[in-house]
Amino acid sequence: AALNGFQIDVQLNIMSFLSPQDLCHLGSTSCYWRAAVQDPLLWRYFLLRDLPSWTSVDWKSLPDVEIFNKAFSEVSDNALYDYMAVYKRSCPQGRRSLKSSRPRYGAVTSFLQSLVTQAEPRFAMFGPGLEELDDSLVQKMMTCPEILLVAGLPHRQIHGIGSGVSFQFNNGQKFNIVTLYSTTSVERRRAREEQAVAVNKMFYQENSVVGNQQAVHYSVIAQVRKVCEVVDGFIYVANAEAHREHDRQEELAHILAMIDPALGPPNRPLLVLSCVSHVGVKRIPCVYVAHQLQLNLLRQPWMV
Repeated sequence: AALNGFQIDVQLNIMSFLSPQDLCHLGSTSCYWRAAVQDPLLWRYFLLRDLPSWTSVDWKSLPDVEIFNKAFSEVSDNALYDYMAVYKRSCPQGRRSLKSSRPRYGAVTSFLQSLVTQAEPRFAMFGPGLEELDDSLVQKMMTCPEILLVAGLPHRQIHGIGSGVSFQFNNGQKFNIVTLYSTTSVERRRAREEQAVAVNKMFYQENSVVGNQQAVHYSVIAQVRKVCEVVDGFIYVANAEAHREHDRQEELAHILAMIDPALGPPNRPLLVLSCVSHVGVKRIPCVYVAHQLQLNLLRQPWMV
């Protein structure tokens, strides 16, 4: 009742200090407040403010990149974006995937479990985040049971690659990860020490002409092809350190080579792990990583 006595601009200023959840509760009190809390400028402010702190985004919830590139005064089809709907669809609290007994990794496990139904699914893990960061993600996975429990080495072999490592979800379900590195451990260590980019030997480049322009296309080598033909999904480890330079166009080309429909079912899921070396390193928000990698172009389910 006290808010009703203020002018609308004062009301909007007060509402900007509320949480989005409180704002939705306010909107349920009357018809007036139901309309007032839907102010697009207010929700655009919430979206741009909160988005960098969101820990996950997927193919259903990624906001359109145009929302960030266009000024608020610009319109699409003579109508403003429904920023409130975008926020509610995109924020992790609004998605069921985070309902887990292990909140920190609940989104990841729920994503993989919901899309892969095999008894012990197999995933191919690759990407610059495996090789460029100071701390090894694989070593952390192997030695931190509070993150993942190692279940052993399976007997199923892939010629020239190995069997990978089996891990176990907290519900007892097992899954297998085959880790693919771009080059030898000596070359990877040298590249890290010299802050250089190691030559990626998983792919070979094919040039083609599209119209009057030359297009770069990558294909996987024979050993990697065998992996892509048998796995149930893919895990891409992205380097999300903000101070580093990233060639996201080439990264996307590598991802497309791995998930090529000619190598297996076109709907196999892709999980992107957005990683930094340690807590103190500034991280590129996962929504921005999804936009940089242009994951909206993919046809299968994905999550960052």
